[in-house]
Amino acid sequence: MTVFAATLDPRTTLARPDLAEQALEGLVRAASYRPVTPMQCIVAVAPVRTRAGSDGEQADQLVFGEGFDVLDRREGQFWGRARRDGVVGWVDAAALSETVTPPTHRICTLISPVYAAATTAESVASLPLNALVTIGASDHGRVEVPGVGWIAVRHLAPLDRFDTDPGEAAERFVGTPFMPGGRTALGTNCSGLVQQALYACGLAGPRFRDGQSAVGHPVEAATLRRGDLVVWDDHTGVMIDADRIVHATSHHGSVTVETLVEADGRERAAGSDAPFFRRVTL
Repeated sequence: MTVFAATLDPRTTLARPDLAEQALEGLVRAASYRPVTPMQCIVAVAPVRTRAGSDGEQADQLVFGEGFDVLDRREGQFWGRARRDGVVGWVDAAALSETVTPPTHRICTLISPVYAAATTAESVASLPLNALVTIGASDHGRVEVPGVGWIAVRHLAPLDRFDTDPGEAAERFVGTPFMPGGRTALGTNCSGLVQQALYACGLAGPRFRDGQSAVGHPVEAATLRRGDLVVWDDHTGVMIDADRIVHATSHHGSVTVETLVEADGRERAAGSDAPFFRRVTL
C-alpha cells in the first residue's frame, strides 16, 4: 500500500488525499490520479495561493510566460504547480491560458514598460525581470510581444544570455517593498529576491530558504565576496562585497543594503543559528 511519503515536500508535491498528479501514482496515496494540463501565465504577475479564494496566503507568484501545470479547477481558480520553481498552489483562471507559446527571450531589466504601439510614448502595462516572452516584429527600437504590446529591445535577452553577477542583479531591487510570497519589483520577500538574482544569472533558483541553503558550495565567512549567498534559519540574502548584504527584510519593510554584522545580529537576536554561506558557480 502506498502512503504519502514523508520525504515529499508538500509545498512542491502536487498531491492531496483526494487527488494527485498521475506521475505520483505508486509514490503517494490519493483517491484518484490525473494527468496535468499545461498552461501559461498571461498576466504580468499572478499570486500563487496556499488555498482557493482571494484570502488565501500568497506562497509564490507566477510572472508572465511561466508555465503552470493544472490538476484541479474550482470557482474560477486552478490548482497546480508552477513549472519554473515547483511551488504548488491556487492561481486565478483569468491569469492562465491553455495556449502555451514557447518563449524566445526574457526580460533582463527590473521592470520593462509595455506600449500599445512601437511609437507611442505612454506605457499601458509593464513586465517584471525574468518574465518570459516571444517576440515578433521590430520597429523604432522596440519589439512586439504578440497579444501584449511593444517593449524596448534593450530590455530583452535571449534565453541563453544571462547576467554574470548575482550581487548586481539583487541590488536592482533596492527600495522594493517587502511582500510575503513576492518575487518582483512590486514586492518581494527574502527568498524571492535571491531566486530572481539567481534566475537572472541563469542559475537554478529554489523558491524557499531551505532550498537556497544547498545552492552552490559552502564557503567560510572569512572568504565572503560579492555574489555569495547568506542563509539563516528563516532568512536569506546576497553579499554585495565582503561586508555588506542586500536583502528583503520585514524589519526595514523593503529591500535594503546593510552590513552583514547588523543583519546577523538581528537574526541571532530573533533566535536564529549562525548562517550558511554559499558560493554559486557561473
